[in-house]
Amino acid sequence: GTLLNPARLFDAHAAWAHGYPVGISAFWIGGTEKFNDGRLASVTQFTWPIRVYYEDTDSGGVVYHSNYLNFMERARTEWLRALGFEQTQLKDHHGLLIVIHSLSMQFKKPAYFNDMLAVHCELSELGRSSLIMQQSISRDGLVLIEAQVKAAFVDAVSFKPIGVPAEMRHKIQLEKSQGLL
Repeated sequence: GTLLNPARLFDAHAAWAHGYPVGISAFWIGGTEKFNDGRLASVTQFTWPIRVYYEDTDSGGVVYHSNYLNFMERARTEWLRALGFEQTQLKDHHGLLIVIHSLSMQFKKPAYFNDMLAVHCELSELGRSSLIMQQSISRDGLVLIEAQVKAAFVDAVSFKPIGVPAEMRHKIQLEKSQGLL
């Protein structure tokens, strides 16, 4: 038979409505953070599912190159959310924004309309006011895109660099001390 919801995306959205940060436990890799319902999430590694919609493609049904950046941004945002950090709260309570400082991408294979993709995030370095993340986009285990993204923490008004919030740094350093980073 046909799988109507193979990625369990509906389950994920239903989970958010009930206050759970995620609902797709199969997309977590490793982990040290425990949610109230016992699921584990990793501070340093995260995977987020993305379905390619018609709007993401060109006239040939191939994902338009800049949309891969959108997919990676969504995954980084969901990684932060899963850690307990909403970007609006970071701005409102800490006066900071997370901006992209630099990135490099390698396009290996195209993605197509209606593909189910997995966007992987792996924190590789935590600086005083920045982090570096390795990201990839794959389809059925085949890597399509690889990227290195450096994100900077800046003051929301002056856009000058400021330190990574202590709570976020603590979560990441705890996992690093346990040998998971």
